[in-house]
Amino acid sequence: MIVLHAHLPFVRHPEYNDSLEERWLYEAITETYIPLLSHFEKLAEDGVRFRVTMSMTPPLVSMLTDSLLQERYIRHIEALIELAHKEVERTRWMPEFQRTAQMYLRKFEHCRWVFAEKHRHDLVQAFRRLQDAGFLEILTCGATHGFLPLLQTEKGAVRAQIGVAASHYKKHFGRAPRGIWLAECGYYPGLDEALAEFGIRYFFVDTHGVLFADKRPRYGIFAPLFCPSGVAAFGRDVESSKSVWSAKEGYPGDFDYREFYRDIGFDLDIDYIKPYIHESGLRIFTGMKYHRITGPSLENKLPYNEENAMRKAAEHAGNFMFNREKQIEHLASVMDRPPMIVSPYDAELFGHWWYEGPDFLNILLRKMHYDQDVIKTITPSEYLQGFPKNQVAVPSFSSWGYKGYCEVWLEGSNDWLYRHLHAAANRMIELANRHPQASGLIERALKQSARELLLAQSSDWAFIMKTQTMVEYAVQRTKQHLLNFNDLYFQIVRNQIDEAFLADLEGKNNIFPDIDYKLYAD
Repeated sequence: MIVLHAHLPFVRHPEYNDSLEERWLYEAITETYIPLLSHFEKLAEDGVRFRVTMSMTPPLVSMLTDSLLQERYIRHIEALIELAHKEVERTRWMPEFQRTAQMYLRKFEHCRWVFAEKHRHDLVQAFRRLQDAGFLEILTCGATHGFLPLLQTEKGAVRAQIGVAASHYKKHFGRAPRGIWLAECGYYPGLDEALAEFGIRYFFVDTHGVLFADKRPRYGIFAPLFCPSGVAAFGRDVESSKSVWSAKEGYPGDFDYREFYRDIGFDLDIDYIKPYIHESGLRIFTGMKYHRITGPSLENKLPYNEENAMRKAAEHAGNFMFNREKQIEHLASVMDRPPMIVSPYDAELFGHWWYEGPDFLNILLRKMHYDQDVIKTITPSEYLQGFPKNQVAVPSFSSWGYKGYCEVWLEGSNDWLYRHLHAAANRMIELANRHPQASGLIERALKQSARELLLAQSSDWAFIMKTQTMVEYAVQRTKQHLLNFNDLYFQIVRNQIDEAFLADLEGKNNIFPDIDYKLYAD
């Protein structure tokens, strides 16, 4: 069971011409989503039987379907195509880099064709068609990737994260979600009851979530548990996960693969590269990287060779498949049902961080189809249909973060968040209870209040504060959404709505246009 978790925080800044943080989306489209989509479509076209489970979180879907961001992506990829043409010319007498420059030009032009011409700016519907054809099973996630164990003190806040997500999924994928990816695999006992309320049949937890359940799991992590609510919990397999996501112990750290941190945005003369970095002149990644990992020193990198990297991806795909065959053969000898291995990864690992990742996945799925008859890929729904009877137990409180619980999202750098998030959630519940049937300006203000609260609850902000990457931006986003919420709260309580202020927020933070604020009501 290959599970890809595709997520980015909601970043949309119409007030800026060149938003640094919006580039997170454009890079992921170019390096992850289009390469994965193209491989999946070609696999289906070639008659390869494959099954992949993939979450597409509501913030990601909202950004991929936003017309402003779609137009800005076209501008972004066209600038990269222009840069690649210049690089092909600049490296004409540099044979160690020339073929790599041509590779980038070819791939950037392919991305523009797929996005603008083949799928008419709508990648979400392209993934939906793969789901409708039976190759993908697409999961939802909490509305804004809220870390639910730290929101559980206000049940309405948890309920809204799930209910808004379920409604949003149905709007874009034409059916109710069968499963959910809990943000950061964050689970606490009782959460499954809220999932069951919205018809969700299964979720995923980290290994210890199953192994430390209130009853000893008969099959360990190699079969799901049913919670008392009837919702299934699938546990992550450590062995298959680490071999792919770990740069130190897994495949992505191989010296033949492309080095992520060596980029021409930092290496080339500023006058040459300036049109392709941030408009302020801040040097940033362009996505064009000419070196392979080679070793730990950034300076002493050897030139990248695509052919060698593809050979290594094929070797690693074969090794991964062989290891799963042996793992399953052993498990099958001690189990009275076919063992199931759950291998979940962040989707952005494939292509963005590990450039060859989509090719590895493509080769792996082809090898599984043509080269063996021991294992097959499966989706959670297929498994539950084939094995409708499973052990009943309550998984333990857990996450897949560092040390397995809450430390990443609740520690010295970010613990100040939660008193404000809890206070705002209580105020939102109060507003929903007070206004069971609002209309006009009040209804608009209530909907925007819910949007601002949800955006403040994104687990990404606490994660960024912990990892010390874009801390100033994460703090600013959190505080701004909370300030917006509080302003709206007092305007609603006093029945003095500032329509210009409200309209400005509706234009900037336009996620979930059909949001039902009444999900917060008791």
